Amino acid sequence: MSVDIATVKRVARLARLAVTEEEAEKMAGELNNILGFVEQLSEVNVDGVEPMTSVTPMAMRKRADVVNDGDKAEDIVANAPATAENFFMVPKVVE
Repeated sequence: MSVDIATVKRVARLARLAVTEEEAEKMAGELNNILGFVEQLSEVNVDGVEPMTSVTPMAMRKRADVVNDGDKAEDIVANAPATAENFFMVPKVVE
């Protein structure tokens, strides 16, 4: 796949970028180099290779999925200047 100047100008317009003719020519070459590198990567055999998040093996730290913040409504609104039934009261700002 190759990128021509018209495609570069169209993408630049969609991204709302001002691109001169010289910049468009330079970008077309750079994008073609990037796409060529990506095509080279698709030739690599990755059968049997597991996806990884790091080059060193490690187990992800996970916490238990338990509810541990219940029955604290009174503590949460304790320092509020005005509350009603464990809700924050704020002054009316829209008439």
